[in-house]
Amino acid sequence: MSKSNLSACLIAASLAMMVAVPARADSTIKVSLWDKGGMMDMSKSMMMGMGMHANMKMAIMGVDVDQKSVAAGKVRFEVTNNSKETIHEMLVAPIADENVVLPFIANENRVDEEAAHDLGEVSELDPTKSGSLTLDLKPGNYILYCNVPGHFMAGMWTVLNVK
Repeated sequence: MSKSNLSACLIAASLAMMVAVPARADSTIKVSLWDKGGMMDMSKSMMMGMGMHANMKMAIMGVDVDQKSVAAGKVRFEVTNNSKETIHEMLVAPIADENVVLPFIANENRVDEEAAHDLGEVSELDPTKSGSLTLDLKPGNYILYCNVPGHFMAGMWTVLNVK
């Protein structure tokens, strides 16, 4: 092989490796999806969605994060469903602040994802399973929530601040 062909092959191989390597996140957030288990009555709204000023200590489900604030840039969410018997998911959407009321479809008991401007999700994780999502986030507030019917209003959300 000639020197110029070898150089061309090395350049092509280097470019292929750069494309094949996923972008590294600037920050990683560990997310825990949880519930109190047992027979939870999901037929009625607990009114624990945002802007409702609910007592979140009464929540039967939740989203916990190991950091409430991160720097702007690529953020990787490592999500674990810590439930023993319930499927959960995690969606991310931008919000103005914690007092905003997300668009809600009452007869479906869930947030209108399109109207909330959903940026991405780790969908339907079986109990004890994990998944991940990487987003490029600009400064602002974001809500992380579960949109399985009834879960958001049962308290399954948290706010992330991106600086």
